[in-house]
Amino acid sequence: MLNFTKFERINPEKRDVLQRLKDYNEVYQVFGKHRAREQSDRCMQCGDPYCHTGCPLHNFIPAWLKQTAEKNMELAFALSNETSPFPEILGRICPQDVLCEGACSLNTGHGAISIGAIETHLNERAFENGLKPKFTQSKAGKKVAIIGSGPSGISAATFLLRKGIDVEMFERDDRAGGLLMYGIPGFKLDKTTVDRRINWLLEAGMKLHLNCEIGKDKSIKELEEEFDAIYLGIGAKQGRFPKIDGEDASNTYLAMQFLTGIQKRNLGKKDSEFIDVKDKRVVVIGGGDTAMDCVRSSVREGASTVKCLYRRDEANMPGSKKEVVNSKEEGVEFIFNVSPNKVIKDGDLATGIELLETALSEPDESGRQRVTIVEGSEFVEEADIIIFALGFSPEAPKFLNELNVEINSWGGVVTQNYQTSNKKVYAGGDCQRGAHLAVTAAADGREAAKEIAKAIS
Repeated sequence: MLNFTKFERINPEKRDVLQRLKDYNEVYQVFGKHRAREQSDRCMQCGDPYCHTGCPLHNFIPAWLKQTAEKNMELAFALSNETSPFPEILGRICPQDVLCEGACSLNTGHGAISIGAIETHLNERAFENGLKPKFTQSKAGKKVAIIGSGPSGISAATFLLRKGIDVEMFERDDRAGGLLMYGIPGFKLDKTTVDRRINWLLEAGMKLHLNCEIGKDKSIKELEEEFDAIYLGIGAKQGRFPKIDGEDASNTYLAMQFLTGIQKRNLGKKDSEFIDVKDKRVVVIGGGDTAMDCVRSSVREGASTVKCLYRRDEANMPGSKKEVVNSKEEGVEFIFNVSPNKVIKDGDLATGIELLETALSEPDESGRQRVTIVEGSEFVEEADIIIFALGFSPEAPKFLNELNVEINSWGGVVTQNYQTSNKKVYAGGDCQRGAHLAVTAAADGREAAKEIAKAIS
């Protein structure tokens, strides 16, 4: 260990831009074993590892880095999976630059450890060698219903099954995975990777009900009567419009509508919601990772031009920096310090969007600079397709009222230690914290599973 002066930080190789724009295959290559060991060997094995505290799951990062460097694949795999429900997925999609790698002690000088790439490598290599996640064979005689099959639901199912608690998962869509399946493009996460984790849960005894909407295909009262507890992992998929004139034009869309239509098409399902942007001028409003997913997908779909409009500067963008770099490499144009004022329409069709220039002032409570409008700075950006990627809100389905589950002013489920106002119902992930990261949803699912297990034991 301590070879950070001998080996420089190396990022995983990316496929050539011209090649990767032809398909939705993953952009990043998985480390080879030599590279993974070399990069793991850079870790200083800090006594107080900031990477561990910077990770929402508090993964045992230095421990599995050491075992990877020392060629102990089985122990590295066990340590990686001990705290995380799907490390090979999070290794691919987490914004490590603002989490574990951002907190790495080497980050300010020699370059942070390539934690995400190593995490992906050690798990994929373990799978190649026949290792799989382990679940107990003993049964607790209890069963839990999980509503939603996204990151939070998968995580809760994983940790409940490990404790011998039976799980039935209810998903209203045609495939399990939620955000991981339909919200994240294949060039970041191959969908066979998601299917693999779901299949392991099924092997462990989980029952999965697809195309099953609670409140429509099955009543919530049935679940309340049949199960010892219910876990809500319903996410926050309701997109936000900016509340400006003209946003109701027939060619303005929300990000998830756009991304889901493409993914369903790619999976071979003919979907009426597919949005064709070929040879069109696409404008995406927003600066987070979802906006980057939209612009990068638009380029792959053959748009004539793709522009990302963001109200702050590049330094203040909320998403992963590598996604911005990848977007630029793939031909996306960025226009910073602009805010949408109104959609310009010709009849029912948007022809462009009027923008106002912005200026940044003192930081707000979050530490990010405040945005002020520059008066008299209006200009129009022409567009054939406008996509709004401005965050998400919980949907707050009607069955929450039937359960007497309290929701707050923005539609989020109110919890205390993941338990709702209905003592039999628990919630985690975006539906109770607001739209956030897959890793925080996974952490919620794990911790909620612990609380559920204690309550029903």
